[in-house]
Amino acid sequence: MIQNPNVLGRRILDFPAIHPCEEISPKTLVSALISLANEICSFKSRFFACNDRNAREIIRQIGVLLAFLEEVRGSVSDLPDAVVLGFSEIHFAFQRVRFLLEDCSREGARVLMLVNAERVANHFRVFARAIATALDVLPLSLIDVPVDLKEHVELVMRQARKSSFDVSSEDKRVLSVVRSVLNGFEKGAIPEMDDLRLVLDYLGIRRWSSCNKEVKFLGSEIEFENSNEERKELVTMLSSLMAFVCYCRCVLFDVVDGEANRQLNNKCSTEMLMGLNTDDFRCPISLEIMVDPVTIASGHTYDRSSIAKWFCAGNSICPKTSEKLKNLEMVTNLALRRLIQQYCFENGIPFVDSGHRNRHVKREVFAGSLAAENAMKMVANFLADKLSSETGQEKNMAAYEARLLSKTSVFNRSCLVEAGVVPPLLKLLLSLDSSTQENAAASLLNFSKHSKSKATIVNNGGLKVLVDVLKKGLNLEARQHAAGVLFYLASVEENRMLIGENPETIPALMELIENGTDRGKKNALVAIFGLLASPGNHWRVLAAGTVPLLVNLLKTCETEELITDSLAILATLAEKSDGTTAILVHKALDLAVEILNSSTSRAGKEYCVSLLLALCKNGKKDVVALLVKSPSLMGSLYSLLSEGTSRASKKASALIRVLHDFKERRSSGLVAPVLPRERFVRVW
Repeated sequence: MIQNPNVLGRRILDFPAIHPCEEISPKTLVSALISLANEICSFKSRFFACNDRNAREIIRQIGVLLAFLEEVRGSVSDLPDAVVLGFSEIHFAFQRVRFLLEDCSREGARVLMLVNAERVANHFRVFARAIATALDVLPLSLIDVPVDLKEHVELVMRQARKSSFDVSSEDKRVLSVVRSVLNGFEKGAIPEMDDLRLVLDYLGIRRWSSCNKEVKFLGSEIEFENSNEERKELVTMLSSLMAFVCYCRCVLFDVVDGEANRQLNNKCSTEMLMGLNTDDFRCPISLEIMVDPVTIASGHTYDRSSIAKWFCAGNSICPKTSEKLKNLEMVTNLALRRLIQQYCFENGIPFVDSGHRNRHVKREVFAGSLAAENAMKMVANFLADKLSSETGQEKNMAAYEARLLSKTSVFNRSCLVEAGVVPPLLKLLLSLDSSTQENAAASLLNFSKHSKSKATIVNNGGLKVLVDVLKKGLNLEARQHAAGVLFYLASVEENRMLIGENPETIPALMELIENGTDRGKKNALVAIFGLLASPGNHWRVLAAGTVPLLVNLLKTCETEELITDSLAILATLAEKSDGTTAILVHKALDLAVEILNSSTSRAGKEYCVSLLLALCKNGKKDVVALLVKSPSLMGSLYSLLSEGTSRASKKASALIRVLHDFKERRSSGLVAPVLPRERFVRVW
């Protein structure tokens, strides 16, 4: 039978063709060849941005062979072995041609294919020669088909050998314009608009969405190639090309179309994650979201660090199935890793790949090339002018571009901030258009991660405007972005008091927790947690009714991240006696024990223990007496000693000592306080 290679994650200009298995029947092989030839001929209707002449020539040649193969199918039962061998080689070559045609006609890869025009032409030449060689050794005399068809095959063989498959003069001309623009970027020269239009028109990139596909594709190529330190020159070239298409996207297009238009006028799309079971993102060993998912010989996926420890302990079976493994190889699951990264981003969950952290930070802080650096500065100035001088939809589009670019890297944020986009974006928060307000808020959320932006936002009256958006934003997305901005601003000590002193801030965050989306709830929760770093905000958070709201959230919510964030706030509030009183009044003690026993999150368990320790400290023996009665608590605490983080282990150890001390005092009849302040072990 014909084996179908798994090409789901195939790299561009990579050709994972395989030979048909030796036991294949002549009938199956010829049918597979005809199917492949038909697929190749279907590319006649495709657009080839470059190497068009070469692509159509090889399609024409294979079209001639298709007629011959269809005739062969009628007498396929008695084909000699030599013919079958020749057809196998042709099948292998056809696969490679199909992959090449897919790449040449691929939307999103047109700029890169143009730059690689010479390499692509060489591939056409090599594959055509391979077909010619296979036809040359094919014993046509042993095949029962009309003479004219045999003559056609011989003609194709000669043409395949003689065809030059060179890069066309048109491709060379447009490529020279691209190189000229990139050289201009390196010198700080603003390119001619006509040159940009010439390139994009030639490549068939006539819409914003098409240009954006080029940006995304080049970004994914840079992400992949960054893993190889020996390919720095390639990364430099890709970075320059990405800057070229980013510049074109910003300055040439006035309208965002298609799916991107729905994003511009609504919220960012997350269709990729819809219908997925996010439990699949968790490692079966650690139960935490995987950072570096790898697949082992059994076909199951684990986080690399967890399965590596499993193997290092001498285990050679699959932890999930107990299947004996043939080998201990670990293959990176790139597709799952990208899904996890997107999921974490969309839900505000930190994702840190320690193994590649330095590389990613370097890529984000630096542009990747001199051309990319200068092009980004030009784009930033262009958007700043547009945000300040244009009106209506133009400003909305500029805010959307700023949103996309600031999301990509630290370097982009820095350029945009230096260009002065923050003040006009703050003004756009007052827009009566929901899309404009949302795009401005989302952009500011990205910029609030930049140290200089924090001061710029505050100094331009941003706090009041952000709280207004948080309280009565035109849509939930704008409100949740505003909450996220306040969280990052609260990382500065002076800002925490300013934010908390506004009497509308904390109630508005409470309302978002109660009625927002999961992402909105999370942004509000972490914002409150950040405000609590300032002692002066403690009573404000309590007075806003935070405790009953969070207790209800813990009872009804099934999202692990929201549960963990809620526990973090309660643990912080419990550090003071009034917070402990409020928590105990709303019967959160048993709930915390229940979550500790059932949670799969190590962070959630740690905050549970922190909460219980703080309640013991301020609630004294009454709280401890209730905890001692819990039959399952001690088991959960002992589990944390070996399975939890180092901090969770220390906290569990401290709580175990508290419970043991209470039992000893009770059995001896002593009535002294169970947890005197001088004996309380603070292990935060």
